[in-house]
Amino acid sequence: MSDKPTVAVLGTGIMGAAMARNLARAGLEVSAWNRSRDKAEPLAADGVRIADTPAEAVADADAVLTMLHDGPAALDVMRQAAPALRPGARWIQSTTAGVEAVADLATFAGEHGLVFFDAPILGTREPAEAGMLTVLASGPNDDAAANAVFDAVGAKTVWTGGDGADGSASRLKLVANSWVFVLTHGIGEVLALAEGLGVDPRRFYEVIDGGPLDAGYARVKGGLILGGDTANTSFGLDTAEKDARLIVEAARANSVRLDLGEAGAERFRRASAQGHGGEDMAASYFASFNE
Repeated sequence: MSDKPTVAVLGTGIMGAAMARNLARAGLEVSAWNRSRDKAEPLAADGVRIADTPAEAVADADAVLTMLHDGPAALDVMRQAAPALRPGARWIQSTTAGVEAVADLATFAGEHGLVFFDAPILGTREPAEAGMLTVLASGPNDDAAANAVFDAVGAKTVWTGGDGADGSASRLKLVANSWVFVLTHGIGEVLALAEGLGVDPRRFYEVIDGGPLDAGYARVKGGLILGGDTANTSFGLDTAEKDARLIVEAARANSVRLDLGEAGAERFRRASAQGHGGEDMAASYFASFNE
């Protein structure tokens, strides 16, 4: 293998497409597959080869990066790719799969002779497009092919120890996402309360400006809400609901009660039921009002 590994990207939604594009821009040979081919086809303009099947995408690949909806989806797609997987290929699992699903993915990797990396990422559309994601990685940290992928898509790689199968990176991802969701629901409720009480939201931002209560997320997600621009999706609401459920399930399995986490997952569900599932997760704001 050269210092420019061949990479197959399976899943080209908001994040996967940006990652595939940055891999190609870094000079790596990239193939891509998506269940809906039309979402992958724009990548051809960046030099990415578009495949009709997962098996076609992974043929001769040094590394396979999966960026799919959840753990079961990643396992299903890799099973489709199995006939063409090369023993010794690196499987970089970047789906937010949760703790339990990682064990199933690692087992599949072992059965097919793959070097497994549990490597979910932190970031949304903008940092993904800029190649500024944070990669949370568990697996062999001296692997040249995997590090070439991480360097192309991220600004920082945080190694959590373990062999990938331990799920340490996925556990850290759930912890980080729990904080992201608290901030998202928090600003949504603050702005909903301001509207209900007839308070100009600009007064709220004036109060927190420059102080310890100020937060970049309050500006970003609040801006989408106030601008009526939650359809400009950076982190999809339905995906956030799935992640929120994984967080709650993991907490319960470890005897931890998350009152805010459970309420947040329900807010995402209500907003989705109102028709906001395909919008940015900031649309949880709408859950504060009657359906």
